[in-house]
Amino acid sequence: MVHRAIPEDQAVAQTEIDLKQFVEGGDGISVIAGSEASRGWNNNRYKPGLSAQNVAASKLSMNVATIPPGGVAYAHIHVDFEVMLYILQGRVRHEYGPGLEHTVENVAGDFIFIEPGVPHEVFNCSDSEPVVAVVARSDASEWENIVNYDRKTRRPV
Repeated sequence: MVHRAIPEDQAVAQTEIDLKQFVEGGDGISVIAGSEASRGWNNNRYKPGLSAQNVAASKLSMNVATIPPGGVAYAHIHVDFEVMLYILQGRVRHEYGPGLEHTVENVAGDFIFIEPGVPHEVFNCSDSEPVVAVVARSDASEWENIVNYDRKTRRPV
């Protein structure tokens, strides 16, 4: 069973957007032109990207995420899929592993790989600038296969 990756009282509601409206083409190549549109999930904003929601993807999804100044993507686990990030702007800290005991900080120009099943919480290190990152997943459904993680009990919730 898959759950929202943040406490309900701290959620930024996922904005319901028909993602197909942004896609051009579709005869083997689909394109999304640059857009200022975004939707919310786990306290972050996401530009419309490519996923099974709007193209014929079966194994991949990709979009651009923005963590607002001082923002946090609450602790979660990617169930059975890999994630790769490329930081375009800002400074980000991942607390990860059992109990979120490990820490790594990354800046613009860094690549990050997150293995399936690794608990992690993501922090924007700045109170004045956003973190912007390209996010690629080996899951065409984007957020459906993510579970909350409780650092105190060291268990998915």
